Formats: sequence, structure tokens, C-alpha cells
Amino acid sequence: MIVFLLQLAGAAALLLWSVRLIRTGVERAYSNLLRSWLRHSADHRLSGAASGAVAAVMLQSSTAVAMLAAGFAASGGLALAPGLAILLGADLGSAVVAQILLVRASWLVPLLLLVGIALFLRAPGRRARQFGRILTGLGLILTSLDMLRAATEPLRDSPLVAMTASYLGNDPVAAFVLGTALAWGLHSSVAGVLLFVTFAAEGLIGAPAAVALVLGANLGGAAVPVGLTWAGPVAARRLALGNLLLRGGGAFLALGLVARADGLLGWLGDDAARQAINLHLAFNFAVLLAGLPLCRAAARAAEMLLPAAAAPSAGMERVSALNPAALDDPERALACSARELLRLGEEIESMLAPVFSLYSAWDEAMARTIMEKEAEVDRIHFETKLYLARLHEVALSSAQTRRTMDLVTIAINLEAAGDVISDSLLGMARRIHKEGLSFSEEGLRELGDFHDRVLANAQLALDVLIMGDPDNARRLVAEKEQVRVVEQELQQRHLERLRRSGGESIATSNIHQETLRALKQINTAFSFVAYPIAEESGELRQTRLRKSKT
Repeated sequence: MIVFLLQLAGAAALLLWSVRLIRTGVERAYSNLLRSWLRHSADHRLSGAASGAVAAVMLQSSTAVAMLAAGFAASGGLALAPGLAILLGADLGSAVVAQILLVRASWLVPLLLLVGIALFLRAPGRRARQFGRILTGLGLILTSLDMLRAATEPLRDSPLVAMTASYLGNDPVAAFVLGTALAWGLHSSVAGVLLFVTFAAEGLIGAPAAVALVLGANLGGAAVPVGLTWAGPVAARRLALGNLLLRGGGAFLALGLVARADGLLGWLGDDAARQAINLHLAFNFAVLLAGLPLCRAAARAAEMLLPAAAAPSAGMERVSALNPAALDDPERALACSARELLRLGEEIESMLAPVFSLYSAWDEAMARTIMEKEAEVDRIHFETKLYLARLHEVALSSAQTRRTMDLVTIAINLEAAGDVISDSLLGMARRIHKEGLSFSEEGLRELGDFHDRVLANAQLALDVLIMGDPDNARRLVAEKEQVRVVEQELQQRHLERLRRSGGESIATSNIHQETLRALKQINTAFSFVAYPIAEESGELRQTRLRKSKT
């Protein structure tokens, strides 16, 4: 029994890790492309749903797409109803993924592993290496499913399994609840559905139980983004809740329909596994068709259930992490400073996220909020530098001294990023509003994509600050160079457009160029978070200059 549990747990763990491996590869190679594509396609519900489906197939996860869309919603770049269309498409995309991953071919696994690992280890380009990571993940998913089949094969004749399967088949509500709980625990409806369909294929559960488990997995999968965004901005929480209302409510309705329609499953396939996986696809397609016209109604329901938060009461302000009592313990004091720097970075991120939306639609309340946050950023920056300066009153090791200087440098650069947002970006947005200026459609799209790229790098910088991961630090430093290249390309495109176009581009030319430069400065400021980690791990070159020939 112990051996069986180890085999089953190991196969499930490999399945989860393989799905994550693919998602990591896609995010590192194509994240900016995906983010830009999702944001632009949200103008129409059908195109938004289509882009959500494709993104879910690439990321192997509707949850990952939901978190991307939630980030857009939180920054004001995505309205609630179009965002729900993207999520409905992503749900269908995750169902397509499950169909694809159940294809069995003995030659496919070794081919995927061979090509994937060869690319990951030997390919010269970053995208080619990440494509190798994706292929390796696909091969490992298929391997994990073979492991699941091998682990569960001896259970076919088990009386206990037969009794459990019979109970679940006769009590679809219990199977539904179990499927919901397992999908929530796995944080992946794809992994949950693959598990249940594999059990059905091995004869461990019948069609009624498999179908109820799969429908429960859909509810659990829709609930995962709700949990992940629960502490976030209200716009992000509304988006996740709206998707839960549509997909989760559909799962309840489908459970009742299947329980009352005895002949329905026969139309979906010849065996329990095929019936379950086909129902999963048909269910999400039906939710998409029925849900698109209901997006506005679901958005209104989510707004009613999650009204805008009231202003914090007096005495409920956040307590500073700069604990004076920790100054006698340098390691603890440095940890307190890092916590406060994280808060500083989060405040600047919350200024950066909505500022570009003011270029298209001025919001005086939002502008006032950004300025209030800038005052808070200045205060945190000053108090953090003062706290770190007081550390020199105690004896520090060389490593602690270096860490202190690193934190001071990060604080200075983050505060500079806040100044650029409040002075440059907000000032240009106010000028656009006062003078009634407008960008060309192509120019505005380029600026929006560039802003989104910088925002993604700012979020990555905060992850690096928390985790200190050398791989992500290297990625952040590489992104700094890539942003420099992209900024130069966009400046060149703008000049070319200026030469061939008329007043619309000329009127906003200086603002366009200054916005690109400001965003590049912000990106550079956030990238300093990675330098100490990259330098310590030996990933940082001392200079980009070539050696002198003399």
C-alpha cells in the first residue's frame, strides 16, 4: 500500500511540475507577446475569448491567463466584461489542453524529451532554450500519465476501490465536491481532469463518477483565481468572481442536467474516459457560448457582491517594518529594511500600473491618488535610508556592509522611479488632457505595449526582491538590455511615422518620445534590484566595453 501511494503521489507531483515547467517556458519566452495580445484583443468579446483560449493552450493553464487578465483589470487597462470574455475563452483553452495531452503515442515521449532537452542545453538563443523547456514539459506530462496508469492498474480488482467507485457513481454530489476539492488543492483544473480521466480509463471509476468529478474540477478551477486575487485590488477580485459565477454556476447546472439525462453520456463516447473528457470540452464550449452574452450581467453581479472598498479607518494604517529594536541585530535589521523596500516597490508599482490609462482618459481622483502615493514613497525612502544609516553604529561584517549599501542603492533607484511617474508621466498625461491632444492609433498602441512590458518587469523585480532567485535576477538584467533595444526601435519607428504622417503625430511627438524615455528610466531603476544577486552568482559582467587594442 505504501509503495502504491508513493507511486501515485510521485506521478501526480510530476504532472503538476510538468505543467508548471511548460508555463515557465512560455512566460519566459513569450510573456510580453501574450500580454500585449491579450490586452489588444479585449476590444471585442469574440476576439478576447479567442485570445484567451490560445493563451491558455500555450500556458497550459486557465489560471495563469486569469492572473494576467486580473493584472490588467487592476491597472485599469481592462474592463470587467471584456475581461470575462478572455477568461471564458481561457477555460475552453484549458479543456482543449486536456484533450491534447491524452493523446497516446509510444514514439512521442522520447522524441519530445530528446529534442526538448537538446534545445534547452545547447540552443544559443533564449527563446530556443525556453522552447526546449516547453517540449520537455510536454514529454514529462505524458510520462506522468503513463506512471499514473501503471500505478493504478493493480487496483482494478480491489474490493475497496470498487466500493468507493460504486458510492461515487451513486452519489454525484459527493463526487462533485471531491472533484472541486482536488482541483482546488492541485491549483489546476487541467491536472485534476487528467487524473480523473486516467482513473476512468483504468476502470477505477465509472462514467457517472468521472463526469461528476470533472464537473467539480471545473468549479474548483474557477475558484482558484478567486483565492489568488482575494487580497488584491477590487477590480482583479471582481474579474475572478465573475468567472466563478459563470463557470461555477454552469458546473452546478450541468451536474443536474447529467444526473437527469440518462442517455446523454452515450452521445459523448464509447467508454467512461472518453465520455468524461468530451463532456469537459463540451461543457466549457457551452459555457463560452452562453456566457458571452451574459458577461455584462455577470460583471454587474460581481460589482454588487464586491463593492469598492471604503477608505481605511483612522488607526488602521500599515505599521512600518523598520523596527528600532532590531538595530542591535544587523541581520534582523537588514531583513526589516528589505521588507520596507518591498513596500516601497509595491507603492511605486501601484503608481505605475494606472498612470498610462490617464493618457487616454483623465481621472482627477486617480491623479490625486498617485500624488498621495508619491508622498508616501518619499517618506518610506527617507525613513529606510535613515534606518540603514543607523546600522553603521554597530559593528558590521563585510557582507553586512555590502548588503546595507545594496539596499540603499535599491531604495534610491526605486524612489527615483516614483519621481519619474509622478513628475514626468503624470505631468504629460495632464498636458494631454488640458491641451486636448491625441496620439495616432499606432503610437498609442506602441506606448501601451511598452508600458505593459515595464510593468511586468517591475513585478518581476519585486519577486526577485522577495525570493533572491538567481535565474529571475539574470532574467531581469537581460530584460533591462532588451528594454533598451526596444526603446530605440520604438523611437526609430516614431521618427519614421513622423516623416510620413501629419498633425496627429507631430502634436504629440515630444510627449511620445519623453514617455518612452521615462518608462525606460523606470525599468532601469527596478532592474537594480537584480544586480547584487546576479553579481554574487557570477552572472554579471563588469563592463560592456571591449578590451582596448593598445
